Amino acid sequence: MENNDNSQVKSKRDLLTERLRAKYPDKDFSDDEAFYSQISDDFDNQGKELDGYKQREKAFSDMFTSDPRSAAFVTSWRKGEDPTIGLIRRFGPDIKEAIDNPDMQEEIAKANKEYVDRVTKSKSMEDEYNKNIANTLSYLEELSKDGQMKESDIDDAMELLIQIVHDGIVGKFSPETIDMAIKALHHDSDVEEAGHEGEVRGRNTKIDEKLAHSKKGDGIPAIGGRNNTSKSRTAPKSIFDIAAGAE
Repeated sequence: MENNDNSQVKSKRDLLTERLRAKYPDKDFSDDEAFYSQISDDFDNQGKELDGYKQREKAFSDMFTSDPRSAAFVTSWRKGEDPTIGLIRRFGPDIKEAIDNPDMQEEIAKANKEYVDRVTKSKSMEDEYNKNIANTLSYLEELSKDGQMKESDIDDAMELLIQIVHDGIVGKFSPETIDMAIKALHHDSDVEEAGHEGEVRGRNTKIDEKLAHSKKGDGIPAIGGRNNTSKSRTAPKSIFDIAAGAE
């Protein structure tokens, strides 16, 4: 079949660029550095994934080689056989021997207790979660109805909290989250300190006003002393006395 002269044959680079843009729509591959850097990163990631697959495959292979019954058990389970029936069908004698072995009783009891505790804890945590989330949603609904918060603010707050919980699970907290936590811890003391500073500034303003007024005087000379000076002179008020009077 002859090629149409009007058709445009795309180069391998163009085809690869289209694939990268489809996979990473937010990235720009117009320059060679970004283009080849992304290809290199993809090769590295694929190598790591392949190594992981190989390690897991080897672990299964070693398990199946050590006891061919395990491969038959997994295969029958994959095909829909009840795992309990399949386990008994292939490991029945070993299971019975382990149960009847007095030396194994303690280990079996311990394993059973771990299973029961895990199931109980899981059920208890699920019940607690359902109860708590219902109370949380009720509180959020009250905030929205009372007009204390907009629904968009509530959604943003919940999204932030969920992100913080996720970060806690994986053990990764962003610098912004840490700064926010520190500010929240010191919020009340910062507000109290700011209020105290404002109060002190207001008191100092009153003191300055009284000092300025006392310097100007009222224009009336003092009476009763020599040369119109008073016979007894009291010590001038200290700044502390003025401050006390300003309260």
